[in-house]
Amino acid sequence: MTRLVLLEGNTAAKRAGAAKLGVRNSSTIYAEAIASHFPDIALDIVNGADEDWSFPDGRGWTDYDGVVVTGSALHAYDTEFEVTNQIAMIADAADHGLPIFGSCWGLQIAVMAAGGLVEYNPRGREVGICRKIAPTDAGQGHPMFRHKPAVFDAPCIHYDEVTRLPEGATLLASNIHSKVQAALVPLGKSVVWAVQYHPEFDLRQLIQLYTLYADDMVKEGFFASQEDLADYVAKLETLDADPDNLALSWQLGIDRDILDDHCRNGEIIAWIEEEVLN
Repeated sequence: MTRLVLLEGNTAAKRAGAAKLGVRNSSTIYAEAIASHFPDIALDIVNGADEDWSFPDGRGWTDYDGVVVTGSALHAYDTEFEVTNQIAMIADAADHGLPIFGSCWGLQIAVMAAGGLVEYNPRGREVGICRKIAPTDAGQGHPMFRHKPAVFDAPCIHYDEVTRLPEGATLLASNIHSKVQAALVPLGKSVVWAVQYHPEFDLRQLIQLYTLYADDMVKEGFFASQEDLADYVAKLETLDADPDNLALSWQLGIDRDILDDHCRNGEIIAWIEEEVLN
């Protein structure tokens, strides 16, 4: 049986806080996305931010066919254990030659492990919908985007960005907010497929994020007031319940690259098809 390990990026406190609010943890979102397309793949979760982390059932890297590094609220340039341990873990997985896919946090710690640089983005937070992601010439010819349109939108939330790719890395996609939206990062015996956005997120997760960060969304100018935010969230909830609502889809600027599960999860699907099952 094909088996993947999902590296949960958040601390125990963050996971507990999210659960209390009814917000799914990063690894749960990924598990649901992968299982919807590949129900026969076994999935294990490892909490890499915990000092007592361990593989389930005594397994180790050699028991897995690939690694998925999920999101996190941590900063890849910090030096606390919960950060440095995960950077060491992804390097160790790469030394075993495992296929690795990462989104957001996954991209950032892969870059740090390989000698690149991650910093706070002076343009501020990119949140909700990452607009007009355009593959580079290298990206246009790469299987990562074979399930995507020529230019696409994707769910996202991040404060930090990759400001220097490591030596030998390949830039695959950019947008106006962050130059590095997707890249291939050589690490150990592996080449990490990684994106800055969140192809695993669905509209339900965006609704939860807007609700969780409601005060920040208004403070940072994404919405003029809590009432405007509530109105937008209500429209998202309606669209989530009825993805064929063309009028609402048009009004919100949310198309099939977000609404169609296969298209939205396309990078994950392509990685499993190409790197794990091939």
